[in-house]
Amino acid sequence: MPRLLTTKSYERQLLKFRKKHPELREQYFKTLTILESNPFHPSLRLHKLHGRLKEYHSVSVNLQYRIMIDFVIKDDMILLISIRGHDEMGM
Repeated sequence: MPRLLTTKSYERQLLKFRKKHPELREQYFKTLTILESNPFHPSLRLHKLHGRLKEYHSVSVNLQYRIMIDFVIKDDMILLISIRGHDEMGM
């Protein structure tokens, strides 16, 4: 099972996200639980990003919000980088 790690930047974004969207708390934690147990679960809609973010992947919290991740299978690690709206990802 992969380990989920966060950056300080992610933690700051998460605090703002949780204040702004308290209704998504349960869905957010469900997403992390699935990500940790099965990163390829279809409900996450895991996909590689394009353009300047091509080194990263994204998973869905819901249809509007995504978590950008650095997905390193070989080290059994998933680094949570950013949580934002789909339109804010800069894709």
